[in-house]
Amino acid sequence: MRFRHLLLASGIALGTALAGGAGASARDLTVVSWGGNYQDAQRKIYFKPFSEKTGKPVLDEAWDGGIGVLQAKVKAGTPNWDAVQVEAEELAIGCADGIYETLDWNKLGGKDKFIDSAVSDCGVGAIVWSTQLAYDGDKLKEAPKSWADFWDTKKFPGKRALRRGPKYALEFALMADGVAPKDVYTVLRTPEGVDRAFKKLGEIKSDMVWWESGAQPLQLLKSGQVVMTSAYNGRITGINKTEGTHFKGVWPGSIYAVDSWVILKGSPNKDAAMDFIAFASLPENQSKLPQDIAYGLPNKAAAAAVPADLAVDLPTSPANMTDSVSIDTEFWNDNIEDLTKRFNAWLGQ
Repeated sequence: MRFRHLLLASGIALGTALAGGAGASARDLTVVSWGGNYQDAQRKIYFKPFSEKTGKPVLDEAWDGGIGVLQAKVKAGTPNWDAVQVEAEELAIGCADGIYETLDWNKLGGKDKFIDSAVSDCGVGAIVWSTQLAYDGDKLKEAPKSWADFWDTKKFPGKRALRRGPKYALEFALMADGVAPKDVYTVLRTPEGVDRAFKKLGEIKSDMVWWESGAQPLQLLKSGQVVMTSAYNGRITGINKTEGTHFKGVWPGSIYAVDSWVILKGSPNKDAAMDFIAFASLPENQSKLPQDIAYGLPNKAAAAAVPADLAVDLPTSPANMTDSVSIDTEFWNDNIEDLTKRFNAWLGQ
C-alpha cells in the first residue's frame, strides 16, 4: 500500500541522526513503519509500552516502501534498521532474496495463532488493509454498490479517481465489466483479460482523476472534485473521526492485503527486534489498534477481541470479506514492470 504510506509527513524518524554516529553494536532498537496517524497509533500501543517493559529506548522511523531500499541496507553491511513493516510484495521478494532473518515462531505462539496469509518463515502479519470504493454519504442520495456503479457515469455523473498505475485499476475494471471477484486474477493472467481491462478503463478515461498518495483521494472527495474514488479503508474511517466527514466504503469488490513485520538480515538487534515483534503480535496489544485506525488484525485471538462496533469497519470482518479479493502478490511481482509500461503508454494516448 505504498501510496497510503505517504502519511509519513507527521511521523518522520527519531533515530536517523544516530544511525551513522554510534557504533552498530551500540545502536538502539530501530523500528520502521508507515508514518502518519497509523504510526502514531503504533507508538502509543507498541513502541512506548515495549520500551517501558524492557527499560530500553525504541527509536522509530517512517519509510515509503520499496524493496530496493531494504536490499541496499542489507548489502551495505550492518543495516541501521531492525524491525520493518513491509508490504506483501516486499515480503515475498525479500524472503526469496534472503535479506530477512528467519523469525522465531515459538516466540509468536505458533503459526496457527494467525490467519494463513499472515504466516511466513521471515515475516508475520501486522495488519490487514483494504482498497475499496469510497464516496461521500452526505452528497450522494443513492449509494454506489459496486465497481459497475463506479463506471456508470450516467447514473452517477462527475469525475472519479483511481490510484495511478495498473495495480488495482485493472482488477477494478474487470469487476466493473462483470468478472466475479474470485475470477479476477484468472482472467488477468491472460492477454485477452489484460486487453479487456484496458478497454474497460478506456470507457471512463475522460472522467478520471489519478491519485498518487494515500491522502489525495479523500481530499478529492471532500472538495467535491470527484464523486467516487478508490481509497484505503483505514483512511476512510480515520478522516471521518478527525474531520467529521461521512465518507462510506463499499466492501464487495474491495482488494485486501497483509503488511508484515520483518527483521533485516544482519541486524545487530535481532533478538530485541524479535521480542518487539512478539510483543506487537500479542492479542492483548494488537486488539487495541482498531480503536485508532480500522485495519484488520492477523492474530486470530486479537481479531476476536475487537468490539463489535469497531469490527464492522475492518477488512477482516466476515461480512466485509464476502466478494472481496486477496491481492495476488505473485501476479504483480511477475507483471508489474510490463503492465506499468503499458499503463503509462495508454495514459499518454
